[in-house]
Amino acid sequence: MTQLIVFDCDGTLVDSQAVIVACAEDAFAAVGLVAPSPERIRHIVGLSLEPAMRVLLGRDDPALGRRIADAYRDAFFARRAMPDHDEPLFAGVVETLQALADRGAVMGVATGKTMRGLQQILEKHALGDYFVTLQTADLHPSKPHPAMMEAAMREAGFTPDVTWIIGDTTYDIEMGRLAGCRGIGVSYGNHPIEALERAGATHIVDRIDQVLEHL
Repeated sequence: MTQLIVFDCDGTLVDSQAVIVACAEDAFAAVGLVAPSPERIRHIVGLSLEPAMRVLLGRDDPALGRRIADAYRDAFFARRAMPDHDEPLFAGVVETLQALADRGAVMGVATGKTMRGLQQILEKHALGDYFVTLQTADLHPSKPHPAMMEAAMREAGFTPDVTWIIGDTTYDIEMGRLAGCRGIGVSYGNHPIEALERAGATHIVDRIDQVLEHL
């Protein structure tokens, strides 16, 4: 049976944790605030940028949240221009995507990145040909709203019973569940195993290639 497999990006395909933490720290410093702990920053990975910064801010101040989000963008662009900037793929990503393609699986991405940011990652790592549908934060409400999954299924022509989300955060798993899809959590990302299980992940894997055993 052909399946639609939708992957999260940050923390699932791409190891961007250090970059995200550094940019959030830079953003809070830019507006004169002490940054939250790295643990708190990692917890918001997966949300769209402005909702994520409002969560980290911890109070209802939309204007300040937008300022922090703008500062985060500036910090990211500055870091991306540095010669040592790197957002590497996790081990086994290319091999896993190729194995799924060989099986006839159809694949997509649903991410808190913008389309521009996602395209840059796909081009850098030569992954674009694997995916038939790309859903990003500038096109949809933030995860865990199911809009990204619903759009991916519409574009690819699949139904929830044959669609999976693979992600490292509760936002990914909850998004899939709200869209009627099953989810697999990866343990090497930003949210702990227990949280992924509570969110409804049907399986937890320690390496990306282990998803092949469950699909």
